[in-house]
Amino acid sequence: MKFTVLGGRGLIGSQVVDRLTAAGHDVVPASLSTGVDVISGKGLDQVLAGADVMINLTNSPTFDESSLGFFETSMRNLGVAAEAAGVRHHVILSIVGVDQVPRLDYYRAKAAQEHVLENAPTPYSIVRATQFFEFVDAVLSWTTDGDVVRLPPTPLQPMAAADVAAGVVGAALDTPSRGIRNIGGPEVFPLDELGRITLAARPDGRRVVTDGQAGMFAEVAGDVLTAPEDAVLSQTHYGDWLRLRRP
Repeated sequence: MKFTVLGGRGLIGSQVVDRLTAAGHDVVPASLSTGVDVISGKGLDQVLAGADVMINLTNSPTFDESSLGFFETSMRNLGVAAEAAGVRHHVILSIVGVDQVPRLDYYRAKAAQEHVLENAPTPYSIVRATQFFEFVDAVLSWTTDGDVVRLPPTPLQPMAAADVAAGVVGAALDTPSRGIRNIGGPEVFPLDELGRITLAARPDGRRVVTDGQAGMFAEVAGDVLTAPEDAVLSQTHYGDWLRLRRP
């Protein structure tokens, strides 16, 4: 089979490309660095020529309200290009609970991305993943003030990027679901506790203070960002992942 992976040089995309290539498939990685622009449409016809499956892992350069324009414009362009190329399956990566956090601009934008896909003619699959282990350090940096990190006790069920990539590949190799496939990690943590575990493994002088009003995840009510009952759970535990990444 021939796969075109948009965002194929990124954290998830590069691993998806490697997995599909190792399995013997014809894989075309596409990104701005290879001359493909999903906003202008430049290069889409060329990279989609002959593709059976298009995997869309592109992401907005911002997380504010302008991300809505990115996802709506890129999805319209990709929908037109996919139909013209005869693509038989369009796979996107989204976020568990994305449609239940309306106060977050980026989550509204990702929900809009799903909506455009659902109304396009190409058969599709949506892979919703929980937060990535690899993003925990960035989350801590958002609310760091000196040696204090303020974090809310929002429940999260994070997973390794490698397991996200495996979930995307599994969906891409399957028949189009015309629905949502949820994937998540094996453990649920309150975000403040996740921060403490992270800093204990790689101490840098900071400490976590629980603050229900701190950061973007303070806008999340309840456990909507944890994996639902139908989710496929990965086996990589956060503590094991941290130990493997110690300097």
